[in-house]
Amino acid sequence: MKYYIKTFGCAMNTSDSERIAGFLEMSGLQVAKSINEANLAIFNTCGVRQMAEDRAYGQIHNLKVKSQSASWRTKVKIVLTGCLANRKDVQRRLKDKVDLFFPINDFKILENWIIENLKNRKSKIVNRKYCNKNKYYYLSVQPKFNSKFTAHVPIMTGCNNFCSYCVVPYARGREVSRPATEILNEVESLIKKGYKEIVLLGQNVNSYKDNNINFSKLLKKINSISGNFWISFISSHPKDFSSDLIKTTTKLKKVCEFVHLPIQAGNDEILKKMNRNYTAKHYLDLIKKIKNSFKKNKPEKLYSITSDIIVGFPSETKKQFLQSAEIMKKVDYDMIFFGQYSPRPGTAAFQIKDSVSKKEKVRRENWLNEILKKTAFENNKKYVGKIMEVLIEKEKNGFYFGHTRTMKNVKLTSDKKNLVGKIVKVKIIKANIWNLEACLT
Repeated sequence: MKYYIKTFGCAMNTSDSERIAGFLEMSGLQVAKSINEANLAIFNTCGVRQMAEDRAYGQIHNLKVKSQSASWRTKVKIVLTGCLANRKDVQRRLKDKVDLFFPINDFKILENWIIENLKNRKSKIVNRKYCNKNKYYYLSVQPKFNSKFTAHVPIMTGCNNFCSYCVVPYARGREVSRPATEILNEVESLIKKGYKEIVLLGQNVNSYKDNNINFSKLLKKINSISGNFWISFISSHPKDFSSDLIKTTTKLKKVCEFVHLPIQAGNDEILKKMNRNYTAKHYLDLIKKIKNSFKKNKPEKLYSITSDIIVGFPSETKKQFLQSAEIMKKVDYDMIFFGQYSPRPGTAAFQIKDSVSKKEKVRRENWLNEILKKTAFENNKKYVGKIMEVLIEKEKNGFYFGHTRTMKNVKLTSDKKNLVGKIVKVKIIKANIWNLEACLT
């Protein structure tokens, strides 16, 4: 039996797919080279944007049609998980095409279905006593990592914030944190295997809590693990970014000089409608504290700050939108991930009329992107002539490509062989809007 996993969306979905893959292989299945060879196709979906949802619909439809054709060697079983799995409208739409809908946090459903439908032997990895008590045991499954040097490690899942536009609390449930000992054991094992970068994941990592261990204490414990490796994390919520966490983040040696802190909107009224529970002033004060703390604790280091912004939230006026632009100019972001508001069934905002046209959303995103180009380029210029550490991710067409501790993409010229997966020191020789160019020192 062979499986194939198609992943849509964020780093958390990618991490979930790695755990699904680990689960399936420990259950006796093998990965297929392509979806055409698979007996089982799993679609790990994202429901944050309509575009990602539509892509899933299209690919599932095409696969079903192909698998029913006379030339197809076998009928493939289709499983859907992720953000769309629990939505009744999605289940009605795909009921004749999908064989199983299962929530990502309940591998027990998947295991039972595999045993019944694929005539597969029972998995040896399931601790049934723990599984029966805690459906979030899937976080403990040994993943099949896509990379041999960067590991995404989920420390929690779910969300308690209920932002009015977001499906996560409905798709994943309330916040659940992994035991700290389990996380530390996993990271320590990865470092012994030679991993160079640990990316801690969660819908809201800075709300992590395991008894008396909060996120700041967890970072300190991971930082104390011996070895030469980087630590980074996504994603954070402004309301939970405490002064203690700012100090920890900007002081620890192995924690990267990089903070991703979503603002989503620059207008207080829109932020309130989004149920974000902070104001623009509170956010800007946080950014000021973070910058000052980097300058104090790592004065010799460059740092970067990135964010998320939604354009065209229901009722957002042009004046309110321009306040997002003002926030961008004040912060001088290195990168922003823009999203055009997309109504999500089941969310509070879905009840509000989507009053901003598609054309206007595109215009607003382009407007903000022009501001970002300027700040990103100005920030990148600061790197020219600097000696930086770069983690090499791939080699292509005679060049190496990687990223710095500040998550700047770097194109590297070098005659040396076998640099992929290594942290090397480079000299930055050119700054572009979205990347840097370098040579080995």
